[in-house]
Amino acid sequence: MKPDLLSLLRIDLPIVQAPMAGVSTAALAAAVSQAGALGSISVGAGDAAQGRAAIADVRRLTDRPFNVNVFCHRPAQADAAREAAWLDYLSPHFAASGAQPPASLREIYKSFLDDDPMLDVLLETRPAVVSFHFGLPDARRIQALKDAGIVLLASATSVDEARQVEAAGIDAVVAQGYEAGGHRGVFDPERGDPAIGTFALTQGVAHAVRIPVIAAGGIMDGNGIAAALRLGASAAQMGTAFILCPESSATPHHRALMQAGEGVITAVTDVVSGRPARGLVNRLFSEIGAPGHPPLPDYPIAYDAVKALNAAATKAGNNDFTVNWAGQGFALARALPAGELVRLLGAELAQASA
Repeated sequence: MKPDLLSLLRIDLPIVQAPMAGVSTAALAAAVSQAGALGSISVGAGDAAQGRAAIADVRRLTDRPFNVNVFCHRPAQADAAREAAWLDYLSPHFAASGAQPPASLREIYKSFLDDDPMLDVLLETRPAVVSFHFGLPDARRIQALKDAGIVLLASATSVDEARQVEAAGIDAVVAQGYEAGGHRGVFDPERGDPAIGTFALTQGVAHAVRIPVIAAGGIMDGNGIAAALRLGASAAQMGTAFILCPESSATPHHRALMQAGEGVITAVTDVVSGRPARGLVNRLFSEIGAPGHPPLPDYPIAYDAVKALNAAATKAGNNDFTVNWAGQGFALARALPAGELVRLLGAELAQASA
């Protein structure tokens, strides 16, 4: 029998709000946690000082457990020729906005794999839960976090990755289905994305590992949570469901796209950041991501280029190159305060399970 996840996480409802770097806020995470689920923030896009401040911001709003997510991608390998070719490919889009591409690109996010200052912050602040995306840190980091009494979660997109998560001593695995919005947690993108749907993956992982499974991807309401639980999950992780909450930092354009109805779709592309991720389709997907583009710089160096392009286009009044991550169930999102949404999800789950 698998350990009881709700007791492990000290939550009342089998709901985890996905970290969603760039969208999740301290207010969102705190409201979710206050309502009895597990709120989450991401510190993967910041440095140690920013991580410390983000954790403190949540703690000012709640004394309930919450999750802090870090990125465990392979550190980028700079390649000046590849990066120059990518900027040259993007240059007509910069020119259309009256701008020049940057002279060079940077590795804008540091991987937790070699970020000792961020590890020190986590060991000092001791959030209740830490989660890993894009892979796993080394055994020393995992043991240090466990010794600090922190519960550990990690994403997996295949049964093989889930087995690696269990073997590393992680407490629970997030089975991230292909429907999920945002970055895919694939450990080794060069080997390809297994692209397994949430429910097929949840069942496979639940049969393969002895640790609790958290299903993620396309789950938008209590019926979806109930279905995931019936297939062997102990909880559901939901990100897109929370994007329309007033506590999220989603832009007005992102919110409007999600509520636009017919004609808006999602797809997975790697041209935004250098790693596959699902979002609402715009010219980043249809033009920049069209077949025949040059080789991409490593993640997250490629992201530096798109962020610069988006800034130039937005300044010129053009939203065509905005990044609007969302899962396949985005049309079912509800614009409710986060605490109210959690309570509604709990009521829907109880009704679906009756």
